[in-house]
Order: sequence, then structure tokens, then C-alpha cells
Amino acid sequence: MAEFRRRQSMLPASAPPPLPGSVVFGTSGLGGVIGWIFIHPFNTLAIRMNLAAMSQAPPKSTLGFASGIIKQEGFGSLYAGLGAGCLRQVFYATSRYGLFETFRDILAKYRKTDFAQRFVTASVAGGCAAIISCPIEVCLVRMSNDAALPVQQRRGYSSVFDAIVRIAREDGFSAFYRGSQPFVTRAMVVGGTQVATYDQFKQLYAPYLGNGLSNTVSSSMSAGLIYSVITMPLETAKNRMAFQKADAAGMLPYKSTVQTVSTIARTEGVLALWNGFWPYYGRCGGHTVAMFLAVEELRRIYVKWQATKE
Repeated sequence: MAEFRRRQSMLPASAPPPLPGSVVFGTSGLGGVIGWIFIHPFNTLAIRMNLAAMSQAPPKSTLGFASGIIKQEGFGSLYAGLGAGCLRQVFYATSRYGLFETFRDILAKYRKTDFAQRFVTASVAGGCAAIISCPIEVCLVRMSNDAALPVQQRRGYSSVFDAIVRIAREDGFSAFYRGSQPFVTRAMVVGGTQVATYDQFKQLYAPYLGNGLSNTVSSSMSAGLIYSVITMPLETAKNRMAFQKADAAGMLPYKSTVQTVSTIARTEGVLALWNGFWPYYGRCGGHTVAMFLAVEELRRIYVKWQATKE
């Protein structure tokens, strides 16, 4: 009983007042951008390792693959597509986490908040965010892997805005949504397995860790691991569909999420769906931790700033 009371004493006496919608969405987007700057090299490695199996044997070692890229192309190549990655977060993180909290709080007026509610609202928010940010996702995939192509096949986008204009002009507007099906599916799964589990872990860890930094780190690391394992096959499908080129007959090899996943598993083995997992986990887990730390800190700064005005 004494231990229970000690844990309860670590919880806040009352729920803090809700933040304005502009703060919720603004801190979500800014936190996503801050987190992405730190983990972008992992995203580049994950995409390039994942797509390497399309033209060659999959890399055996993440470290060896990374060192080979740095030796041949320089460390700066790991930041190829950074502008697209940050712009993607402006649309994706802002809408995904912001919409989740908005939907969650609206539903909380009608029923008790539980994991089922968190999972559904986070999944819907993730799908909405994916539809909004899919064109930038296509630019990110193409720019991150462009240096891996033979010189004569490289697209050579000078910036994310150049990529947007050229993709629309050269491939048509539909190219922006060529990998939308696995991207939306993945985003919905990410919403449920990252945002919802993070929110749930925060509640589970609060009696033991309180609501401070240790809780944020532990909750985000737990959520990042879960969603990395579950979503990697969808990430593989999304990368293949976004990066593919039509053959001489104008046919695309990958047409849907299920067809892409089954084709890869049949022709390259099931484990090929997890090619590049460790840099992918570095991206997912690292971004989950960095993003939520940034979001929580930005909101604490806002609350303190508001307190000084009263």
C-alpha cells in the first residue's frame, strides 16, 4: 500500500489545461522537423539498403554498407534529400500527431479514453497525414536513392521544389501517388503502433517514472521498436513503388501493396522485406524519441511562457 501511494504521488494532482489547437499542431510539426534533422542519415541508409536488392545482392552489413557510401560519396551524401524530409515533416508530423490529439480529445467527451480509442484515432490521423504528405514522400525516396543509380540514370534533382516540378512535368501528377497505397496503409499502422502506443506507454509508465524526461524517453523507445518491426514490410513496398520505373512496354512491376509484398517475398525471400532494418529502426526509434522529446519540451516552454504573462 505504501508503494502504491508513493507511485500515485508521482502523478499530477490534476490534468493540465488543454493547449490551443495552433500550439498542438505547431509543436507537432516543429518537433517532427527537429527530430528528422538528427535521424535523416538513417533514413537514407534504410532506403538505399532496401532498394539495393532491386539491382544487386542485399548488403550483408549495415556498418559496411554505410562506410562504403561514405568512402565513395562522402558523409554529406547521407543527407541527400534532407529538404524533402523536413518538408515532409511539416505536412506529415503536423497533421498526424495534431489530428490524433484533436480526435482523441473530441472522443474523450463521449467515452473513456482507452487503448482501443487511441489506436483507432491514431490510425485515422495517420492515414489523413499520409494522403496530405504523399507527394513529398515520393520526392524524399527519389532524392535519397538517386546517387545509387548509374550516372546516366540519375534524376539529379537540385532541391525538393525542383523534384516536385520535374516529377509533375516528366511523370505526371499521378506519380506523386504511385506509392500512396502502401504509404497510407503504413501511416495508419504507424499511427496505431507509434502514436497510440506512445500515448499508452506514457500512462503505463507514469506510476513508476512520473511524467518527466525518463517517461518520455522510455515510452518513445518502446513505441519506436514496436512500430519498426511491424511497419518495415510496408516501408519496403512503399519504397519499391515510389522508386520504380516503367519498362519498355510502359508497365510498372509493382501495382499494389499486397502484390508488391508477395512478389518480394516470393522472388527474394521473406526476410527481404526487412532489408535495411537496423538503419530503419535507427530512423524510426530515433525519430520517435527525438520528436516526442522536442514536442514535450516545446510545450513545456509554451506553458512556462504563458505562466509569465498571467
